[in-house]
Amino acid sequence: MNSYDVYFPHLGIGIRHLVNSISPFGFRIAFYGIIIAIGMLIGILVASRDYQNRGGKADDIQDFALYTIVLAILGARAYYVIFEWGYYSKHPAEILMTRHGGLAIYGGVLTSILCCFLFTRWRKLRFLNMADSGVIGLILGQAIGRWGNFFNAEAFGGYTDSLFAMRLREDIVNQNMLTRSVLDREILVDGVRYIQVHPTFLYESAWNFAVFLFLLLWSRSGKKLFEGQIFFLYLGLYGFGRFFIEGLRTDSLLLWGTKLAVSQLLSAFLVLLSLAAHILMLRRRKEREGNPGGNS
Repeated sequence: MNSYDVYFPHLGIGIRHLVNSISPFGFRIAFYGIIIAIGMLIGILVASRDYQNRGGKADDIQDFALYTIVLAILGARAYYVIFEWGYYSKHPAEILMTRHGGLAIYGGVLTSILCCFLFTRWRKLRFLNMADSGVIGLILGQAIGRWGNFFNAEAFGGYTDSLFAMRLREDIVNQNMLTRSVLDREILVDGVRYIQVHPTFLYESAWNFAVFLFLLLWSRSGKKLFEGQIFFLYLGLYGFGRFFIEGLRTDSLLLWGTKLAVSQLLSAFLVLLSLAAHILMLRRRKEREGNPGGNS
């Protein structure tokens, strides 16, 4: 295992030198940004195709994406800064320095949903109809984007010796992400210090991809029970997985003055919102079917 930057001891897989950027013409471009961009592009294409298959115009999804991408990045940054205000209130010059890290996916997701609502109102389109296709592309983009965390050696959990345990050279990890419990279990190999942790980026990527496949198949099965169901399934399924995965992470944003992870609280809320939406929508459908001649 000597000289590996990343190593999965139970799988026998390792990377000797984890490169996290390229520098064409002397300009550094982080793999994190490249992977996020690839995820966005593929997500837009998938959402456009799904929307088109259901009678919509692919141009509407693409136009929406052009308006939303920058705002979603700003939303992801704003979310992170808000819940790290103790630091940024003392270092305001760093608020816009996204190249130093600090984007929270939930901020981007919430901003995208708001933008979709405003965009559909402006274009006189049906919000839930577009959202059904949009989230299929979104969750695939999230599954791809999580691999940016791998190249940054971040978004990992606490100590584990499970099948997917991941060892990272301690000196390539942001020291702010190292907890006492992780450091207490560090491993020394040929004079090199390693931490051994849950690869939560991998867990979330796998969960997101599974959710993507389910939503895509459900959307195409003809079994969708109401307009907006794919959207609400996304909220519930993503929130369900994120709730448990977030509990493993060492770098969670915390609600001010507490030890409660904001993403866990929001995830739980989204699961409940999804359940409530299903109950309400199905009840309305049953009422309409039971009173076909009633006033609309």
